[in-house]
Amino acid sequence: MLVEFSVENFRSIKQEARLSLVSGPAKERRETYLLAPALSKQSGSIKHLLPSAAIYGANAAGKSNLIRALSVMQDIILDTSRNVGPIPVKPFLFDSASRDKPTTFEVMFLTEGVRYQYGFSATAKAVTEEWLYAWPSGRLQTWFQRSAGHWKFGEKLTGDKEIWRRSTRPDALFLSTAVSLNSKLLQPVSEWFRDKLRVVVSDSWNRDWTLNSVRGEDKTEVIEFLQAADLGISDLTLVEKEFHPGNLPAGMPSELKDLVAKNLSGTPKTELRLVHETGQGVPVSLDFDDESDGTRKIFDLAGPWLDTLQNGRVVVIDELNNSLHPALVRFLVERFHDPDVNSRGAQLIFSTHDTSILSRDVFRRDQIWFCERNEFRETTLFSLSDFRARKKSEILDRSYLSGRYGALPYIAPSLATAGR
Repeated sequence: MLVEFSVENFRSIKQEARLSLVSGPAKERRETYLLAPALSKQSGSIKHLLPSAAIYGANAAGKSNLIRALSVMQDIILDTSRNVGPIPVKPFLFDSASRDKPTTFEVMFLTEGVRYQYGFSATAKAVTEEWLYAWPSGRLQTWFQRSAGHWKFGEKLTGDKEIWRRSTRPDALFLSTAVSLNSKLLQPVSEWFRDKLRVVVSDSWNRDWTLNSVRGEDKTEVIEFLQAADLGISDLTLVEKEFHPGNLPAGMPSELKDLVAKNLSGTPKTELRLVHETGQGVPVSLDFDDESDGTRKIFDLAGPWLDTLQNGRVVVIDELNNSLHPALVRFLVERFHDPDVNSRGAQLIFSTHDTSILSRDVFRRDQIWFCERNEFRETTLFSLSDFRARKKSEILDRSYLSGRYGALPYIAPSLATAGR
């Protein structure tokens, strides 16, 4: 489970931005919406976590950069020990003092009943700081600290620490290096980033994930998921056909057509068809390409959504609302709010412009976050819970669109009246 994530000096984020999934003191929906971490003694003072967080804000306010920061942190952790080259950090460029400063990432999370706090600072050339703290018995332990060439190892960190230290390149993480050299104690930290965290910064998932679920043992679950989304789908079929050059577009250049035919010859092609029923109960099979953008996206999401909920993962998605009706966005979000569906503590973090779900019927106040860009082009991140609730009947989407919480685009009057 993710507890919190913070980033500083990354793209439009100059000052530290910290996203927390620790629940506030509000009593709303405590019985259904809050996740109770397993082995609360080992998790320390954390009693409840939130199953989701929605991030709102104007275009270019920094929502995508916040999500991209978590993706970059994950990539650095999983690739740094074997890849040689610039570290993929990009500092805030609109302040000369920030350009040469390192970017800082930090994550706190729970895995296997233990709370960890791990972070590092890095420029494109080198890791300048790195640290890891753990609460394996409910008490804070420092496992290692690294700063400006100075190292400190806690006595609870066992293993060949000196070998790992000497093997760590200046542009590599100690965590990744030690895990690659068989550190058993640090392995759960690396495995959380590899197995439990899913970050999607593009517009859609790879369709193969859901297709593999259908080919495997999860076809029934995928169909039930699509039916729960009220897409009018009663069944689906997969037909494996061998590639045939005659199916290539007639206008394709002959040299390119020959190359494609050579590479794909003998390769099976999967044709997906979704089955609908008419008002008279007659099944009608439609080619997948004939379905709406929303239906195709829901299908693409079915595999990873089911996997996330079944395995208690953390999924982070940029612009979840793209090509989806607001009712479908609400359906996807509420899978994480249903304790019967989300029985393994899965979490969803997403950015969106869809204000139809900005409602007390969907979220607690501490689940709603805003990104805003100030006059210095800096992204700031803040929570709706920072604002005093006016009354229990407050209409959140109306208050947001009226400007009460900020994080709205500024449209110059000359542009607003253009064309009249």
